[in-house]
Order: sequence, then C-alpha cells, then structure tokens
Amino acid sequence: MTSISSQGEQLRPKLPPAFTRLWSAATISMLGDGAYQAALPLLAVALSSDPVVISLVSVAMVLPHLVVGVVAGALVDRWDRRRTMWVSDLAQAVLLTLTVVAGAFGLLGIPALLALAFLAGTGQLFFEVASQAYLPDLLGRDRTLLRRANGRLRGASTAAGQFAGPPLGSFLFSLSRTVPFLVDAVSFVLSALLIRTLPPAPVPERAPSTSVWADAREGFRYVVHDKLLLGLALRPAVGNFAFGAVRAVLVLFARDALGLTAVGYGFLLAAEAVGGLLGAMVVAGPLEKLIGTGTALTLTAVVEGASVLAFGLARNPWLAGALFALCGCGMATTMVLGWSLRQVIVPARLMGRVAAASRLVALSAGPLGAVLGGWLASAAGLRAPYLAGGVVLLTMTVVTMSMTSNAKVQAALARSRESTVDP
Repeated sequence: MTSISSQGEQLRPKLPPAFTRLWSAATISMLGDGAYQAALPLLAVALSSDPVVISLVSVAMVLPHLVVGVVAGALVDRWDRRRTMWVSDLAQAVLLTLTVVAGAFGLLGIPALLALAFLAGTGQLFFEVASQAYLPDLLGRDRTLLRRANGRLRGASTAAGQFAGPPLGSFLFSLSRTVPFLVDAVSFVLSALLIRTLPPAPVPERAPSTSVWADAREGFRYVVHDKLLLGLALRPAVGNFAFGAVRAVLVLFARDALGLTAVGYGFLLAAEAVGGLLGAMVVAGPLEKLIGTGTALTLTAVVEGASVLAFGLARNPWLAGALFALCGCGMATTMVLGWSLRQVIVPARLMGRVAAASRLVALSAGPLGAVLGGWLASAAGLRAPYLAGGVVLLTMTVVTMSMTSNAKVQAALARSRESTVDP
C-alpha cells in the first residue's frame, strides 16, 4: 500500500536534472564572485588611499546595470540565452586572467581596476538577465518549480556569495593580491562548462525590422504600463533606496550606537545573510501557499519596514541582530516570490527586456538612498537614516499593496494561461 506521504511526494513536481547543473554552475560562480567582490576593494585600497577613487571602484561595479541594462535585455531577447550565459562566463574568465597577468607584470593601476569593475559587471549583467529569461523555458513556466528554483538560487547566492566567498577572498588576498581573481576566473570556466551541458532554449520570435533600441523601449514600456509588473519593480526600487540609506552608515551605527567591534559587525552582516537564507529556502513557498502571492508580498514589505524602523531604535546588539535577520528574511522572500511570478506572467519574447528594465528601476534608487543616508546621519544623527528608511518602506507598502494584490496576481496568471493555450 502506498502511504499518504509517498503519494504527496509523487504528486509534487520535481526539478529536472538540468536545473541541478544550472544551480551548481551558479553556486560555483557565486563563490568566486564573492571572493572577487571582497578582493576588489582591498586591491583598490592597496593602490590608492583616496576615498573618492575607492568609491569610484564601487560605482563602476554597478554602473553597467544603469548604463547598458535595458539594451542588454533587448540583446538577450535576440540571442540564444544558454549561449549568452556561457559566453558571458568565459568572457569574465578571460578578463580576470588578464588581470592576473597584468598584476604579475606590475601593470595594475586604478584605471585598469575601474575597467575591470565595469567590464566584469557588464558580463555579470548579461549572465543574470539571460539566466532569468532561460529559467522559465527550462522549467516549462511551472509556477511551483520556478518558486523552488529561485529559492534555491537565492539560497546559493547567500551561502556562497555572502557567507563563504568574501572570507575566502580576503584570505586569498592576504596570500597574494591577484590569487582571488584567479580563483574567480577558474569558477567562471567551471560554470561555463556546466552551462554548456544544459538543453537549448528556442530564440524568441521578433519583428525583423526593429532596432535594438526600439526593442529596449518596448520592454521598458511593458513594465511601466502593467500595474502588477510596475508594482513588482517599485518594491525593490524603494527597498534599495531605503537600504542604500541604511548601509551607507551601517558600520558607524554598529560601532557608535550598538557598541560592536569589527567582529561584532561581521556577525551583524551574517545575521542578515542567515535571515535571507531562511526566507529564500524555507519561508517563501509555505507563506505563498498560506496567504497568496499578493498578500505575502504586502506582508514582507511590512516586515522589512517595521524591522528597519525598530533596528534604528534598538540599543541592544542582540535585538539589533535579530531585527536585521528578520529584515533579510523579508527581502529574500520578496525577491523569490517576485522573480517567480514575473517569470510566469511575462511572455517569453519579452523576458530578457522585462528582467533588465525591472533591474534598472530597482538598482537606480540605491545610490540616491546612500547619498540621503549620509546626509541624514550628518544632519540628524546615526539613527535618522533607519527611521526615515523604515517610514519610506511602510509608506510605499500602502502605495503598492493594491498594485500587487492577490486579485491582480490571479488575473495576470489567468491571462498568461490563456495566451499559452491560444494559437
């Protein structure tokens, strides 16, 4: 006799073996990327003590998302997405290998470092947009599988990119300045080899006479004119604005308001990562099933806003760590649910452009928040950015809750099913 539990396991859709290879590739490259992102600022500090120059390196890392983001989405929708991923990986491997060679001959300087940061960020942008567009094809646009897959990918990003990668990069940098970059290059080669084994996905059809810029505008308009997609893009945009303000003075807040040492500050960051891992791997799926996607997104927005607000008022470091973990849990849950929903309701031919446009909207607010956070801290004290960030997040929840409601989500899913069935 088959037990009830075994019947449930049989009915539960399984992720295909190809996803395991994709997940393995992502985990390997995220580990190398975590090492790279820790080593790059350390190398910049070793080459220059000018704070402006150091900040330019950080800006160069995210600049590609703002400068070429929507164009990258348009190109991804024209190209074979699997090929785009492994070519992006190999291009980054070559770039990092050249960096190691330049370091060996003493040719590394700030201009070369800025070029590395920008070009590596561009390669990462193409890979991420292509992978978000490829995943629905790999999983047949199955909503449950997409949520589980995105949860695992987000969990891998947290575990490899935030937990293991940065300490590894710092340790390798202590051995030699260029060793972390060599390790990252190897990780990209391994990732590319795994991506090459994935099944191909069809290149979406498009009008042959349109330009890349016209395609990019079409994707951006599609996001702006769809209230649900716009709400899904605004949520992380406002979140990045608030967290830009929060992170701008976090190290000072941890030291002066919470009394934490450098080790304590590291544990505070780890607490956020633990919360993110739980949100992506444990919370997202059950919460969506319990109250629906729209209500879950509203709840996570409230959790994020309330935890940031309470964090700004906290004086006990243990309470602050718990609140930071809660915030990380809400952020990760939001990302997994938002990504998965977008991958189901957006037509395949627009997936790259919509992913890129959504990322552009989300990421462009972060630098503004960082500037505001620094100004608020200097004008009104270290707690001011957290109080302002919490209020902004809670206020935006009221604005977006109707845009991403359960009713809006169900209507979008119904339209997606109809468009799939219709010839």
